[in-house]
Order: sequence, then structure tokens, then C-alpha cells
Amino acid sequence: MQRTLIWDVPTRLFHWTLALSFALAWLTTGSDRWLAVHVFLGYLMMGLIGFRIVWGLAGTHYARFASFWYGPRAALAYLRSVLNGTAARHIGHNPTGSVAIYLLMLLTLVVSISGFFTLGGEEQQGALSGVMSLVQSRSFKKLHEISANLMLLVVIGHLTGVVVESFQHRENLACSMLNGNKMAEPGVPSATSRWGVAALLLALIVVFGFWWFYYAVDTKLDQIRGEQESPHVKFIGTPLADNPQWRAECGSCHLAYHPNLLPSHSWKALMAGQAQHFGSDLALDASTSTALLEYAIANSADKQLTEASYKIARSLKPGETSLRISETPYWVKKHHKITTAQWQSDPIKSKANCAACHLDADEGTFLDAAMHIPAAPAKPKASQ
Repeated sequence: MQRTLIWDVPTRLFHWTLALSFALAWLTTGSDRWLAVHVFLGYLMMGLIGFRIVWGLAGTHYARFASFWYGPRAALAYLRSVLNGTAARHIGHNPTGSVAIYLLMLLTLVVSISGFFTLGGEEQQGALSGVMSLVQSRSFKKLHEISANLMLLVVIGHLTGVVVESFQHRENLACSMLNGNKMAEPGVPSATSRWGVAALLLALIVVFGFWWFYYAVDTKLDQIRGEQESPHVKFIGTPLADNPQWRAECGSCHLAYHPNLLPSHSWKALMAGQAQHFGSDLALDASTSTALLEYAIANSADKQLTEASYKIARSLKPGETSLRISETPYWVKKHHKITTAQWQSDPIKSKANCAACHLDADEGTFLDAAMHIPAAPAKPKASQ
């Protein structure tokens, strides 16, 4: 037996980058603040699978699919031999491990593609923005969640297999995937390092990451409103219909909330009761009232122009007329974790001050990735 290079550098780089990407993607699941990181990892994982398919055809001996192309029967037979302690040692991937690899590649593609459709429909962002509606994207979101959970189960099974086989054959398989070496008999096919291919793959990852987190962040932040302390891209939504008259009239007293945040019947009720508009008389003439109401109805939550409008509309009961955005069930649910101290702190001060936390409040899109809640002020220390 002699020390033999089995896993080339590109295969090892792919393996650990995909593993790290999936772990980080799982940790950023459901986090509004880290949505851009989550999306970046999705694109990266899909690109890595593309590379692995190519490398599975053109790589070194043990990286090629031909070296670990086993059927389900062989995988089950090997699994039984592992359970009874008689499993044969394989220099490359064993039959059960090979099935796990193919499943992980397939599930990575399903997770990534379903995630892109979800992003395009629910957030109206990314390469598939505008391809489908919010309602249609719900099926892809469910597929995204299910396939991610299945992928986690396969990962756990894969790790369990690595531990069991390492114990049975008295070799550290994880270490072999780090340094690429295994003990093998003379004459066993060996790999070459292929540093050039690995360097090219790493360069592509770095360039993509640089573009995503520096070039893209600068461009998008310029379109929103200056600097932001969060270390990730701030997506901006699809531009919504604007109306200077609406901004002039509504913005004279408060933020000119975009009409997509309330359903049409709420805007009708607000305009009908403009003489007692939360303690004020709007004193709008007939032509102005008509123009503003037409704009509000054309862009109301009923039209489901954004994720916020879609969820606000769905949260209201049939016939329910809410006159305050902050009293809609979706708004209440979305903000229930914000403490009283945070509401009262600078620069928030009020539930009506949306711009304190939402960089795109003025645009009316209210995307998850454009949100940042200021930290609550520290409590003063008790005097000694």
C-alpha cells in the first residue's frame, strides 16, 4: 500500500465550497436581512453543479461519473454489507455514496431553480423577475422548502456514511477529501492535481462574489438612498407607478404611502371620509379627490403589485375595511417582534415612520432585503 493522490484539487474545491454554501444557505433561510447572501449562495451552488457536470465528464479518473456509476441494487447491497460489517473498501466513491452524490447534485439543482422562481415571483427580483405572479410562485416556494429539507436529510446520511466507513476501514475519509490522498496498492489509477483548473474555478467564484457584494451593492444602493451598514446587497423592487399629485398632497403631512399597501375599498373609505382624516380635514376639491382615488384604486393591494400588497390583501377578511396600514393583520404579524423600546428609540419614534427601517419605503416596494431595524438603545447601568 502506498500514498496515492485520488481526489484532484478541482474536485476537492467543489466539494468543500458546495458544503459551505449549503450550510450558509441553510443558516440564512428565512432571514430578511440576509436574503441577498442567501440568493448569492443559490447562484453559486447552481454554478458549482454546472462545473461538476463538466468535470464529471472531463476530470481525472475518480472524479468522472464513469468511475462511480452504480445502480440502486448495488447501493442497497453495499448498505447491507456496511450494516453487517462486511463492506468492501473502495478507493473512489462506494455504491451507496455515489447515490448520495447524484441525489445531492439533483436536489441542488431543484433547490436553486425553485429558489430563483420564488425570488422572481415573491420578491420580483433576480433573473426570473416578472416571469410569474406572487400566487404562482407559492408552489415553487413550497418545492424550494421541501427539496431543501430533503437535501439536508441526504447530507446527514452522507456524513453518517463517511463516519461509519472511516471507522470500519480505519481511514479518515474527510481528511482524504482535504488532502486528496488515500492508501492504495501499486498500479491503482491515480489523479493529477490540476491546479490550473482549480485556480480558474476559484477565480470565477471570487470574481462573481466581488461583483455581487461590491459592484452590485454600490449600484443598487445608489438607486435607493446612500450608504447602509448591512454587508449585503440591497435589492430594489420593480418601480411602481408614481403620481406627483399624490406625493404632494399626502407627503405634505407624512410619508406618501404607496397605495399598494391598502385594498381599494379602504382607499374609497378614506377618500369618502376625508373631512375627518384622522383628526384633520383634507379639504380636497372634487377633481383632486377623483384623480387621487383613481390612482389609489389602480395601484391598490388588490392588484398585488408587491409581496407586501399581496400579503396585506390576503390577511384581510372579506369585506374588512382597514383604514390604517399598521392595523392590517399582516402588518401586525410582521412587526410583532419589535419591542416597545425599539419603537420609541431614535430614529424610529413612530409606527408610521416606515423609512426608519425600510430603505425603499418612499418607493413603496418594502422588500425584505431592503429592511434594517435599528438596534434598541442600551439600558443605562444602575448606579452603584
